[in-house]
Amino acid sequence: MSIMNIYSLKNKVALVTGATGYLGKSMAEGLAMAGATVYINGRVESKVIELTKILNSKGYKTYPAIFDVTNYKKVDEFFSKFCEKTLDILVINAYNGRGGTSSTATLEEFRDSYEISMVASHNLLQNSLNHLKQAKKINGDASVINIASMYGMVSPDISIYESELTSNPPFYGAAKAAIIQWTKYTACEYAKFGVRVNAISPGPFPSLKVKQSSPSLFKKITEKSPIGRVGSPNELIGPVVFLASSSASYITGANLPVDGGWTVSS
Repeated sequence: MSIMNIYSLKNKVALVTGATGYLGKSMAEGLAMAGATVYINGRVESKVIELTKILNSKGYKTYPAIFDVTNYKKVDEFFSKFCEKTLDILVINAYNGRGGTSSTATLEEFRDSYEISMVASHNLLQNSLNHLKQAKKINGDASVINIASMYGMVSPDISIYESELTSNPPFYGAAKAAIIQWTKYTACEYAKFGVRVNAISPGPFPSLKVKQSSPSLFKKITEKSPIGRVGSPNELIGPVVFLASSSASYITGANLPVDGGWTVSS
């Protein structure tokens, strides 16, 4: 077997939730580049269709998966009609929320954050489990990759933000910490089925919009990063493809920080 073969995702099927987002787009394209058939999930139909067309125009094989992960009826409908023999790779990435602090955050924001991070993720994994088991049986491997965050590991420095309402909020970090723990739990539980469950914790990946609208914040984030810069979305492709591939066949329950050293510098 060549070194390239162990990273190949040829003949494998992936579902990426939140695939039309800033980081989701790169992860979805990375899996497609490695040979996987990728189902592009998002709740806004126009964005899903647009990304699917773009990726297919590059010669990749992708299909739309239009549903809100918190609409459990729609999730059930998607999996009841899922026509693939296997689901080899599940990337749970969807998240939606705004900024705040413990002083400004509402009860509803805490509930919504946990709903989309944990309850929806649990429902997705339950719905996909039989397809993941089939993947192990047919293709020899099955991989679930949960997208957590550096703020599930360390607290944000609130002083670098311009206001309380633009600060990274407490409910975000708490939900992402829960994702990391849930990853460990499900990794141990589903190991008997040959289903691997791992997490990736991205670090500072501010978008171009943040750079343009909040140059001061962008500068402070850059200065706090030990590697001296922020991350680019394509830097998540390698870690995602690695954990999705057979090269990571003995890795489960791990949380891989992709943060330029952020979580080990303080």
